[in-house]
Amino acid sequence: MDAIISHLSAILFRLGPFGLLILGVFDSSFLFMPLGNDLLMVALTARQHKMLPIFAAMATVGSVIGCWLVDRIARKGGEEGLERLVAPSQLEFVKRRVRKNAAWAIAFASLMPPPFPFTPFIAAASAFQYPTRKLLSVIAIARFARFSILGLLAIAFGQGILDLANSSTVRTGILVLTAICVIGSGFSIAAWIKRSRQPQATGFR
Repeated sequence: MDAIISHLSAILFRLGPFGLLILGVFDSSFLFMPLGNDLLMVALTARQHKMLPIFAAMATVGSVIGCWLVDRIARKGGEEGLERLVAPSQLEFVKRRVRKNAAWAIAFASLMPPPFPFTPFIAAASAFQYPTRKLLSVIAIARFARFSILGLLAIAFGQGILDLANSSTVRTGILVLTAICVIGSGFSIAAWIKRSRQPQATGFR
């Protein structure tokens, strides 16, 4: 299992900006991949400083595509279908923030690192019929800023990051994190399917 995960990680690293795009789609949709794109962004930028704008752009594009997929599903289901997409433990918090000021809530969620519930905010804004073009524009600006800042930090502390990345402890940690992402994605998909089969709610609780 470790060999498979290590091989997949190596493939994504070799893909460079396209690896960031792929992980960005997964990270911003319904899969459970905390820090996956962040770690790849740091690793790539620490080695290729001049590629920072391209890395940040590709990570942003992937994130926007993932959010667009969420938007299509959540917008179609509307408010009644939101409970099918968002875990009950997060639902009320997300509703309150998005209802108060959707644009700022989306921007804030886009800038925050895991484990902040980014995807539920996108689903809620879409369910409340926040305009798709504005939604994706806010996400694109905020995510590009976030990935750019992350890349600059990787450049500033590049050598230390590279030394740390080469340690056996960190490599083992990354493998464990990847395994958790795969298992977590399975639970995430199963929970979403379970909620999608439940009768639709008649309104907010």
